[in-house]
Amino acid sequence: MVKITGAKAHKARLKRIRSRTMIEAVNKAIYVAADIIATEAALSITAGAVSGKNHVASKPGEAPNADTHFLDRSIATSVTSPLHAEVNVFAPYAAKLEFGDSKVAERPFLRPATEKHRPKAQRLLKEAVRRVVRGEGI
Repeated sequence: MVKITGAKAHKARLKRIRSRTMIEAVNKAIYVAADIIATEAALSITAGAVSGKNHVASKPGEAPNADTHFLDRSIATSVTSPLHAEVNVFAPYAAKLEFGDSKVAERPFLRPATEKHRPKAQRLLKEAVRRVVRGEGI
């Protein structure tokens, strides 16, 4: 007969993986990651920007320079469902700036923020899962 050691601890880990605690921890990490991206996008728009008569538009390929601050203040993070969060930009011209069109060259602000913080977001999620699996507080 084979004796299995650690089965009770392994069963407890599996139970924690499927727990409400896991969902809550991962939800929190997802929201924090999305909020970091939203903050970075807003900062990229406001960094060095001058409003009013001395405003200078950004160069193509660079993040837009804030003038009225409508764009950077229209960035919001929301939880859309369990294990899902979104960064939304409500300024009506946001997509035109992000992706460009036939008249305006792109001035991305959200995609660079996402790429810059992707590794950090992944670390946050891994750490949340690790803490729950090990039974540590969240």
